[in-house]
Amino acid sequence: MSQLDPVIQQNKPYEYGYNAITYLDDSYKTGMNFGVLKLKKGEKHSLTSPLESAFLLMTGKIVFHYAKGKEYQAFRTSYFDQNPYVLHISAHEAAEVEALTDCEIMVMQTQNTQNFTPMVFDGGNMLESERRGKGLLQDASYRIVRTVFDKRNRPESNLVVGEIITFSGHWSSCPPHFHKQPEIYHYRFSEPQGFGFGEDGQAVKRIKHNDTMVILDEKEHAHTTAPGYALYTLWFIRHLKDDPYITPTFKEEHEWARTENANMRVWIPVEDILL
Repeated sequence: MSQLDPVIQQNKPYEYGYNAITYLDDSYKTGMNFGVLKLKKGEKHSLTSPLESAFLLMTGKIVFHYAKGKEYQAFRTSYFDQNPYVLHISAHEAAEVEALTDCEIMVMQTQNTQNFTPMVFDGGNMLESERRGKGLLQDASYRIVRTVFDKRNRPESNLVVGEIITFSGHWSSCPPHFHKQPEIYHYRFSEPQGFGFGEDGQAVKRIKHNDTMVILDEKEHAHTTAPGYALYTLWFIRHLKDDPYITPTFKEEHEWARTENANMRVWIPVEDILL
């Protein structure tokens, strides 16, 4: 059997309705369903599932109906500039989304028998939104990292969900790191012709607008975007049984690049030093 390409390409716009990208039990064996739900204005869609589910609003104005009568209205015009809105529910929890405008929602699901209180995460209660790498290595890996939830604020969950905004021409998730738990990256560029590159262990894959990368087998991974094109990344991880994702392991030979003294090792032209 030929090796699966870790990059799942999407060369045309997503259609209205549910667009499946990965399945719980497909050949990638991530143990996660992932897809894009597109609705037209006025449509309603049931979100009830036998799986733990997270629904992240990309664009549009919607109302989440959940928890037997609760409503949450969300409006997002830019996933680069605005924090996410994510409805997170346990298996078999009754929920619905109502589209007040055309909208796009990312769907992430995995198995989990634990029940937990349904919740909408937004900029007020998500775990963190950080600017990482500023002032380090000439800002080469300066980026915005938004973590919606992980074991710290959602201990019952089998998922970790977050977003990264990588500035034009910069790196993210760098130095290269790895972990046992399966992860999925979904990419959007600031312009549809944008492109970048992602690591899959020792291989390097070209990534484009709407592509998805599956990360397995403890392969190291980092990604970069071409000059002129900012990169949005949706990332989510499945906890393993008795082995939840907490922190990644960084490649030892590159660990120095994370320290405060890293700038002292970076080569710059001598004439720049004298200025």
